[in-house]
Amino acid sequence: MADDVLTEAQIDEALAELPGWSYRLGGLAAVYKAPTAAAALELIAAVGRLAEEQNHHPDLDWRYRRVFLRYSSHDAGDKVTRRDVAAATAASAAAAGIGATAEPAPQ
Repeated sequence: MADDVLTEAQIDEALAELPGWSYRLGGLAAVYKAPTAAAALELIAAVGRLAEEQNHHPDLDWRYRRVFLRYSSHDAGDKVTRRDVAAATAASAAAAGIGATAEPAPQ
């Protein structure tokens, strides 16, 4: 798994292809605002399905219409791996599918 760990430059390159995502708290993080609380729950369910399919589960927090996601690979020492990039990409597509928009991550 250590060979899958991304360098800082690789993380920056991946983030250039992931609008709304940033490197935060040792992982890839994003905040999505859904049109309604029900839509936020739809996003959470979609991310849950993706997590099961990929066997890769994010840290997730739900606050009314906002869903906070953070991916890091616990089995790689809580570092960012290619798996995190793939999961973030899939979560972004799920968010777009329910009309959620990325917001700047809180500082």
